[in-house]
Amino acid sequence: MSDAILNWDEKHKSLWGNQPIRIPHQLHTSPLFSNETLAELIETYPRESYSIVHVGERNGKRVWREGEFDGLSGAQVIKAIAAGRMWLNLRSVHKADQRYAALLDQILDEFRAISGMPPVIARNAGILISSPNAQVYYHADLPGQSLWQIRGVKRVYVYPPVAPFLTPEKIEGIILSGVEVNMEYAPWYDDYAVAADLQPGEMMHWPLHSPHRVDNHDCLNVSLTTEYWTDPIRRTVMMNCGNAVLRSKLGIKPKSKAISGPGFWAKAALQAGVKRAGLLNKGRAAARPITFRLDPARPGALIDTAPNAG
Repeated sequence: MSDAILNWDEKHKSLWGNQPIRIPHQLHTSPLFSNETLAELIETYPRESYSIVHVGERNGKRVWREGEFDGLSGAQVIKAIAAGRMWLNLRSVHKADQRYAALLDQILDEFRAISGMPPVIARNAGILISSPNAQVYYHADLPGQSLWQIRGVKRVYVYPPVAPFLTPEKIEGIILSGVEVNMEYAPWYDDYAVAADLQPGEMMHWPLHSPHRVDNHDCLNVSLTTEYWTDPIRRTVMMNCGNAVLRSKLGIKPKSKAISGPGFWAKAALQAGVKRAGLLNKGRAAARPITFRLDPARPGALIDTAPNAG
């Protein structure tokens, strides 16, 4: 396709990485996001690369359950999401289909050219298909991230990446568990958020680690998420991982957030050793049990597959 990003100007370059920004795009016109293409993609998607999550009602009890849709066609999965209260994340779609890899490369090449961001050393993309009125709970992500709205409308709330909205302990908890949504949230946080009703053909980018949450409007939503890692981002995550190990495993309160120097490299070695030992993977697997599958006979309904599910 021609340029994915539209109407970029110098103010966006100044705001990039410092404030949430919303700019137009034209990804929503691509056939890569038609129902037919998405259904075909779902039917061949690797099991280890998707998450389908059932969430609670708006302003109700917090619910977070992960499931699966084995045996259903892609069209059935989309129909179930449209009738339910859930969202499907097709993670690493650029690895599953070369067409999305080419699109991701184009997006990041455009951003590098217009924003002045450092070289990208790793990248990722995912497709989110979510139910009318579904929500994504308050959370933060480790890499740089943008959200591209393809279909439907969602209200996105972006919060400052500083205390009390984000603390070192919260970031470290994400690293240890691999789950981004176990973060404390209070309704008054919204007074300090940048809120936007994201329309098809609009995208948002926010500063690194900015907490955010999403409320869908009363319509099926399709979005693309793009993630990127630069060397400063990689070092920041290594530092936070080292601090997480010090705090949670050794009972030491970290004092430094430096991403260079002897202290940083000591933390880098520590977190690398923990990863090699597989200690993080054990905790992450326990945090994400599979407790349901989609009911093929009742779109939107769930069949419990674990004791005491729900």
